[in-house]
Amino acid sequence: MALRLALSPIIGSPLRHPVYSQLHTSPALYTHLYTQYAPRILSFGILPSIALRLGTLPTFLSDLWDSLLRAVPKKKTSHRKKRQRFLAGKALKDVTSLNKCSACGNVKRAHLLCPYCVQAHITDIFSLAVTPHQIISGSGSSDIKIYSTSEPDFPLAQALDAAHKLGVHHLAASKDGLHFASTGFAGDVKLWRSEEGHWTKEGDIVDGNKAGETWAIALSPEGQYLAATSVDGRINVWDNMGGRKKIREFETKGSFGMAIDLSADGRCTASGHENGGVYIFNNDTGRLLHSLPGLIKAVRAVAFSPAGKLLAAAGDARVIALYDVAAGEQVANLSGHGAWIFSLDWSDTGEFLLSGAYDGKAKVWSIERRECVATHTETDKTLWSVKWLPKTGRNEGFATAGANRSISFYREATGG
Repeated sequence: MALRLALSPIIGSPLRHPVYSQLHTSPALYTHLYTQYAPRILSFGILPSIALRLGTLPTFLSDLWDSLLRAVPKKKTSHRKKRQRFLAGKALKDVTSLNKCSACGNVKRAHLLCPYCVQAHITDIFSLAVTPHQIISGSGSSDIKIYSTSEPDFPLAQALDAAHKLGVHHLAASKDGLHFASTGFAGDVKLWRSEEGHWTKEGDIVDGNKAGETWAIALSPEGQYLAATSVDGRINVWDNMGGRKKIREFETKGSFGMAIDLSADGRCTASGHENGGVYIFNNDTGRLLHSLPGLIKAVRAVAFSPAGKLLAAAGDARVIALYDVAAGEQVANLSGHGAWIFSLDWSDTGEFLLSGAYDGKAKVWSIERRECVATHTETDKTLWSVKWLPKTGRNEGFATAGANRSISFYREATGG
């Protein structure tokens, strides 16, 4: 009756209108009129009269109106829904890899430095270098920090304060653990020497260096030679024990050199460039050995295998290319990363290859199987550097660092 009275201003007196007599007998007509004239009914301000007389509406329309009033969005997930997601394996997983810090006694993640005792760096950690008993980190701040890998909690062993005024972007250490080099954003290159585990500055590479003159660096196994890339594509090599003089200068096609590595025997130098070029030089003859095909985007990391037979290269193409060093041919592609790859490192045996990417994922690759055998995601922030740790017994662990300003340690090559 309320709807009929509401329609009367529109269709005239309900008692005299021919439609009135059909409302009881034709629900379809009733629905049609309600849909057509509802906006005009609201404009007359007569909604209260309808709401007060819902009991007089037909049953199907009353049920529809009631359901519309009750269809309000829920503000939080119910306990039942949360439990269903948990049982289906879709809920957040509990963190179980916890232990107590031996220094302060606080609970911490098993593979992270204790946040109560150690603050790794105040800015992004751009580079890691590993010696037989220590791991060295450099960041956008001026300090370089050294941690012990001989103890289970990786305590801070030494801090080199104000090493580079504008921050550090690359580190390189010799295999014997007695030398490491660092290069900063101001173009300065410094050499460091270890005496009974304590690091002191050995000297500087002074060659008219300007900002960008020296970018990526690599040290020979015994620390005698330092190789570095430059913004104009040149590859420079210095003799650290012969007065730190430049002894080689390799020319490329002029594209920014973004990555460099020296083979374990010191005979070859490999470089990766912004234009996708990958070059291998013979250090004995001073000539280009191979210009390698396969990558058309920027190459941000290159790494020789321990035996020097394979070279891995990766970057913006999101794949890792494997090359045969002797033949100069590409032998495999390792696909699986969904973002730019910034760092590569081989395990001591050459059985595994470690990679870190822009999306925060670190992957372990089996060279024999040519596939990824483990993926680790501690953070969704960029991993600038990944490094294998010195092998202890049967276990092979590794460390990752990047934009989350911390160093993460993983104890197993294929563990979680």
